[in-house]
Amino acid sequence: MQPLKALFLNTSLKSSEEPSHTEVFMNDVQVHYNKLGVESEIVRLADYKIALGVQEDMGGEDEWPKIFEKVKAADILIIGTPLWLGEKSSLATQTIERLYGSSGKTNDKGQAVFYNKVGATVITGNEDGAKHAAASLLYGLSHIGFLVPPNVDAYWVGEAGPGKSYMDAGRDNEFSKKAIRRLAYNTYHLAGMLKNTPIPAEGNTLA
Repeated sequence: MQPLKALFLNTSLKSSEEPSHTEVFMNDVQVHYNKLGVESEIVRLADYKIALGVQEDMGGEDEWPKIFEKVKAADILIIGTPLWLGEKSSLATQTIERLYGSSGKTNDKGQAVFYNKVGATVITGNEDGAKHAAASLLYGLSHIGFLVPPNVDAYWVGEAGPGKSYMDAGRDNEFSKKAIRRLAYNTYHLAGMLKNTPIPAEGNTLA
């Protein structure tokens, strides 16, 4: 079997010129993937021109199509978001919208193009909103065809009000470390199972 491929979409509102707590959280997931032989890549979406809309290609300078090619090549997709006012980032919402724009495309069996791919999310921030954001993202991924394993909503949330963030205070948090490990292994195990035994096309083609 070819090595599994994982794609992280970092929906931080900061470009790669600035450090990202969400990206460091993703790096900690990558530690496990490296041990498991999973190839992984992080894409910082703020570095790209992504048009608003729900079509596969919005034309003009829209760079989403090149990101979508990476999504199609991945076995595991992990959307990472910071929290703002208890919500996922606006770029995370836009990511789900653009993925939804391709939900009518099919694989070689006539299923939705996202079938037999595994979805997950990682979340960082202060105060509250991690479970709310995870519920929204994981439902969105499931609705368009991704399979969501158990315990793949890994997060770290700091104290209320301004204060330390994940890079400052979260990397030694035992709860988050266990959540990261579960996410990595559960996505790995399920993606491997789907490689060997994909979901049959009977009863779920788009035609």
